[in-house]
Formats: sequence, C-alpha cells, structure tokens
Amino acid sequence: MDIFGLFLIAVGLSMDAFAVSVCKGLSVQRLQPRHYLLTGAWFGGFQALMPAIGYLLGSTFEQYIVSFDHWIAFILLAFIGGNMVKESFSGDGECHDGSFSLRTMFLLAVATSIDALAVGITFALLPDVHILAAVSLIGVTTFLLSAVGLKVGNVFGLRYKARAELAGGVILILMGLKILLEHLEILVF
Repeated sequence: MDIFGLFLIAVGLSMDAFAVSVCKGLSVQRLQPRHYLLTGAWFGGFQALMPAIGYLLGSTFEQYIVSFDHWIAFILLAFIGGNMVKESFSGDGECHDGSFSLRTMFLLAVATSIDALAVGITFALLPDVHILAAVSLIGVTTFLLSAVGLKVGNVFGLRYKARAELAGGVILILMGLKILLEHLEILVF
C-alpha cells in the first residue's frame, strides 16, 4: 500500500476522534494548551495502538485466511465505513461532557479506536504494508485532527461533526473496494 493510501486510511480512521473532539471543544469554555495535548495524545495514541494490536492478531491467523483475505479486508472496511456514514445521517447532536479526566478520555479513546483494530487486521492481510509507518501515520494524523477538532468545536460548534463522519466513512469504504478490486485484478493502480 502506498503512502497516499495509508494517509487516506489514517484520515478516515481519525474522523471519529475528530467528531468527538468537536464535541469536547463545544463543551469547554476556554481551551488551554493542555486540552490539545491531552486530546491529541489520547486519541492519537489509541488510534496507533489498536491497528498494531490488530496487525499482530491478523498476522497470527494469516495462514488460515490467506485465500479470502481480500474479502475480509473489504468487508471490515466497508462495515466500519458504512457505520460511520449511517452515524453521520442519524442527526444525533449528542456531545460528551467537557471532562478531560483519565476515565473519560480512556473510554472515549477506546470507543473511537475500535475500528482501527479491524483495520490493523486488514493491514496484516495486505502484502506491502509497513506496520510501523502505518501506525505512526495514523497516530500523528489523529493527534493533529483531534487538536483541530477541539478548536473547530470550540469556535463553530457541531456544524462539521456529521460531515467529518460521512467523509471518514466514505474514505474507508472506497479503500476497502480498492483492495478488493486490486486483488481480483479488476482495478490496477
């Protein structure tokens, strides 16, 4: 997978964290530098950790699923992306509280990074993914987009939350489709 493809996946995965960060920014009266660092570190750290764990799991079972791995990658990415698209149309304007406590941030970081675990499994099934580069790019991208989301939420409110989820979902679906079509030799880039 090329760097552009990895970047698109990183952006797609980051959109859940971005959306939650928008809500966090909305619920905080006055943002401080520590808010940006905490939000970025929690979300970026977990978005990097989960695909690494998924990669280890996928690598362990790769020999058993190699003949249909492209279908698994497609189904996982399409399912994750589809859920994000569905959430973007749900009209749920619910935001989490403004707490930056250890418990709150841990729960939010885990909740927004579960899909990254499945993407990590997908990475294990692809022949040309450098996992250290992939998890680093995902972590840094999520860190930056979470910090931006915090500011966007603080300034603009919920206006961009649904759009971010929609964009992230579409990106993941398209990447899953690209993997499937390349493997079936229908699409060659």
